[in-house]
Amino acid sequence: MSITATEISAEETVTAAATAVTTAAPARTAGSRPSFLPLIVDVAVPVGSYYLLKNGLGMSTMAALGWSSVVPAVRTVWGMVKERKANALAALILLVNMVGLALSLVAGDPRLMLAKDSGVSSVIGIGVLVSVRLGRPMMTQGMKPFLVKGDAARAAAWDRLSAGSEAFRKAERTFSLVWGTVLLSECVAKVVGAYTLPIDTMVWLGTVVTVASMVLAFLLSGRFAVVPMAKMLEHELAGGAHS
Repeated sequence: MSITATEISAEETVTAAATAVTTAAPARTAGSRPSFLPLIVDVAVPVGSYYLLKNGLGMSTMAALGWSSVVPAVRTVWGMVKERKANALAALILLVNMVGLALSLVAGDPRLMLAKDSGVSSVIGIGVLVSVRLGRPMMTQGMKPFLVKGDAARAAAWDRLSAGSEAFRKAERTFSLVWGTVLLSECVAKVVGAYTLPIDTMVWLGTVVTVASMVLAFLLSGRFAVVPMAKMLEHELAGGAHS
């Protein structure tokens, strides 16, 4: 229900997709486990606390929605402090959460509070699509490290393909196009639901929409972008080794 649940941060979302597609081992490594933490903190905790506060402690819908947004907000701030660097996406998510909460409290409309959760989805989705149009796909920053894997040869192969292969650049654009389109679609679905469905229903259904959207984006971006790019990288590396 928090907008951070929708994104899990763009970088975390992209890296989760890239890891799922490119890893060959069937078992998850210890390094991949922390990727589930944002999902638990940003989805399970807010939704669970909403029902606990509203049905268990008898708080109003507005109060329950407000207090259940505290943990994701604290996590976002803590991430910024811990990394000790400006994170534009995290700052944007936090800002929209705060503005949306303030507007909801002023308007006294819990549906507005639910609808505003889609704000970052739409902003990021539009930003990603615009970045593709400008020839600088935004989501590449999260995908590249997991395909390059910190290897200098793979990084050099990436640079060669990025400079000389239209197929590689097309796959790169496709990755961002998929995520941008999915995020915008999720936004529309959640806004419609916020104003047409019962609030209690939309609290949990919004999470279902989010998870379904992420799975769809994982599958599509993996099939049409990550896998082809990984194969092109391997082919480029093999060619470089034989030259």
